[in-house]
Amino acid sequence: MHSTTSKELRALADPRILSVRVVDLRFPTSRESIGSDAVNKDPDYSAAYCILSTDSGLEGHGLTFTLGRGTELCVMALEYVARFVKGRTLSSITEDFVAFSRELTDESQFRWLGPEKGVIHLACAALINAVWDLYAKAEGKPVWRLLAELPAEKLVSMVDFRYIDDAITKEEALAILSASQATMPERLRHLEEEGYPAYTTSVGWFGYSEEKIRRLAREGLAEGWTHFKLKVGGVPADDLRRGQIVREEIGPNNRLMVDANQKWGVLEAIERTRALGSLNPWWMEEPTNPDDILGHARIRRDVAPIRIATGEHCHNRVMFKQLMQAGSIDVCQIDSCRVAGVNENLAIILLAAKFDIPVCPHAGGVGLCEYVQHLAMFDYLRVSTTLKDRVIEYVDHLHEHFVDPVVIRRGRYMLPKKSGYSIEIYPESLARYSFPNGEVWSGR
Repeated sequence: MHSTTSKELRALADPRILSVRVVDLRFPTSRESIGSDAVNKDPDYSAAYCILSTDSGLEGHGLTFTLGRGTELCVMALEYVARFVKGRTLSSITEDFVAFSRELTDESQFRWLGPEKGVIHLACAALINAVWDLYAKAEGKPVWRLLAELPAEKLVSMVDFRYIDDAITKEEALAILSASQATMPERLRHLEEEGYPAYTTSVGWFGYSEEKIRRLAREGLAEGWTHFKLKVGGVPADDLRRGQIVREEIGPNNRLMVDANQKWGVLEAIERTRALGSLNPWWMEEPTNPDDILGHARIRRDVAPIRIATGEHCHNRVMFKQLMQAGSIDVCQIDSCRVAGVNENLAIILLAAKFDIPVCPHAGGVGLCEYVQHLAMFDYLRVSTTLKDRVIEYVDHLHEHFVDPVVIRRGRYMLPKKSGYSIEIYPESLARYSFPNGEVWSGR
């Protein structure tokens, strides 16, 4: 019988990253209009996916979400930044996560292509999230639990306050995280029993017929959903009619959100949002260009009391800071890999707590639901300490490809139990959907 050697024990406790494999992964969702909206009419849900192999046998998996064409650019960037982890022990990264993040985002020549935005930042997110997956597996915990059980001082040390300390200081963040520790067990029991509230976007994709929207709304209601989102940004009369179908099916007491996916300029966004007021929308999402901080502020003022939500295309913590400082948003929609992974999302979650803005993560795509459940649950356990006005997006596509897929019961995310970040994809799916040589693509 094999007995574990001291070298093997050291590798298990502090694995060394030996190699990084990167995969261009694409699913042909455009064929059924899955994910379609007024701007992104033919998305193929895709990802630049990476696997960190170690001397312990543990692997760290991570991805960044894309829509098809252009994934190869993220793959190339990811292959480049992967050089910063090869040969390193896990502890050499986790002991100073800010320094590691800056190695990636401050690479002197690559930084010019951002800085801290776009393809490079997406690649950094995939790599940083893969490190977190490995970290959680080495600790034998799901990421939400790993984060929730870390001391406040350790969590603060993982956040890069450069560029945001005019809005939240380390001392303020420490106070927020310290105050929540004593009451966390009570909230954890609630999550274990009830799960985390969610909303469904699967009923209202832009390319769906009105008959399909009506059928899916009825089915969603029967499954226990109470929050529904509809894509808008088409002909005004069509938007209103489609919205009326959903409202008719879900009744006056369930919540309906509308999402324009950046379709309009500021003045048109105000006009079009007001025109949908009769639907009693809980929020209007991405009404205009995601970079227009002052435009969002004007829209928010002029369409009140309809709330404004955005964030899935917000580049980094600096933009989130400004959206909050300018009074531009009512709902903060973090994305698990638009910004640079877990660490930058910690910064944004803390900013949202400082400005008293609910965090309602963007999800769907490939693995985004699997990812963001961990961030939202950590937010509830250690930061916001409330579920008021908080929901996680849910899209019912592609979960069958994941080793540890999300579990939804009656419109709620249930706590993930397996160690890691829930993002590992089955090897056969990686092979079949890899681009351009996987079976799904080579046979076209």
